[in-house]
Amino acid sequence: MQLTAFTDLGLRIVMRLAVLDAETATTRALAEQLNVPATHAAKVVTRLGHLGVVEARRGRAGGLRLAGGARDLSVGFVARALEGDGEVVECEGANPCPLRGGCRLRGALARAREAFFAALDPVTIADVSAAPTRDLLLTIGTRPPG
Repeated sequence: MQLTAFTDLGLRIVMRLAVLDAETATTRALAEQLNVPATHAAKVVTRLGHLGVVEARRGRAGGLRLAGGARDLSVGFVARALEGDGEVVECEGANPCPLRGGCRLRGALARAREAFFAALDPVTIADVSAAPTRDLLLTIGTRPPG
């Protein structure tokens, strides 16, 4: 299974914020550090805010930071929330699959998707932001990308 670019970016933003401790970051700075368009980062940050994972403060001393307790959230929870309820394969849509009425593959793929997320449930944001990843997360934006 492959995560969407949206979820991938969401996890990277959360990891970056997790190592900033009391510091805040802007969406634009995160986008530059992670080498993604600012508009894409803004959509992800908005979703993370709605989930209560990221807090945004406006004004001169404002910025983004990880919400209290977010370091203890499971990667599985965050990935599920960002991925949504979509299926691994598209059975309906403009060209519906002729097997959809009695297909056993759809259910097997749904169970496999849940097993994928379940494998991420014991892993926390703190876990994926710890050393040696922490050292890398702290250096992005302080040196040229590449």
